[in-house]
Amino acid sequence: MHVRSVAALASACAGVITALLLPPAAAHAVPETDRPVVVAHRGASAYAPENTLAAVDKAAGMGFDWVENDVQRTRDGELVVVHDASLARTTDVEELYPGRSPWNVRDFTAAEIARLDAGSWFDSRYAGARVPTLEQYVRRVTRNHQKLVLEIKNPELYPGIERQTLKVLSNEGWLSPWRLRSGLVVQSFSADSVRTVHELRPGVRTGFLGAPAVADLPEYATFADQINAPYKTLSRAYVAAVHAHDGPHDDPLRTLTWTVDDAASARRVAGYGVDGIITNVPDVVREATGGR
Repeated sequence: MHVRSVAALASACAGVITALLLPPAAAHAVPETDRPVVVAHRGASAYAPENTLAAVDKAAGMGFDWVENDVQRTRDGELVVVHDASLARTTDVEELYPGRSPWNVRDFTAAEIARLDAGSWFDSRYAGARVPTLEQYVRRVTRNHQKLVLEIKNPELYPGIERQTLKVLSNEGWLSPWRLRSGLVVQSFSADSVRTVHELRPGVRTGFLGAPAVADLPEYATFADQINAPYKTLSRAYVAAVHAHDGPHDDPLRTLTWTVDDAASARRVAGYGVDGIITNVPDVVREATGGR
């Protein structure tokens, strides 16, 4: 027998023996690239007050690269990281400024918001946590070597917020080729806002929050790289329909789903083939799905 044939036969036999020795789970393990990315919603928000630097740090400490947060604008034009249009739910704004109901973000200056306690509502251990500016938040994500899903919240209230957000990201080095390729997604519930981001900086990967009709997906694919749908609206067929279209960067549309906070739901949507799962309990989802 030729030496090459002997070597080939030996290699094949070794492969068979290795497969027989491996436990079934290892022999048929799902490739890592097929597992959904786990995104910590507003940071690890089940374990630390949402959208604070503490929540970002908690996610990093738990081993999660991707965090999601929300950006809005103050009365004097500063971008801050907070989810609700009103500051009442997650800060002590009613106590500090009792006469200024409904305590909307856009009615307060950055200096006034900087005084607020954004942690005590969650747990006394976080007393004194602040509402970060977008600049502060991005710098912490950078320090932690994390990646960012950034939601432009209520853009109809803040004309020009897309350009301003991109400027902050650019100033902080977040529009570099590496970040644009694999470390940043800008998303919104507003299709117009997502389209504006794409037109201003075509290199930025974008996501639309919602579940457009299948017939409308070709239009969304002209300006959005992701269709990020609520998990209760999803089906295997819908995810396949999303993946069938190429987005503005000439690769298949992806879908991140939200907000999945139990193991059974996580396993179900992972089975649909979603690309990522946004969750308040990233550890639960990671354990349920083997997610990245």
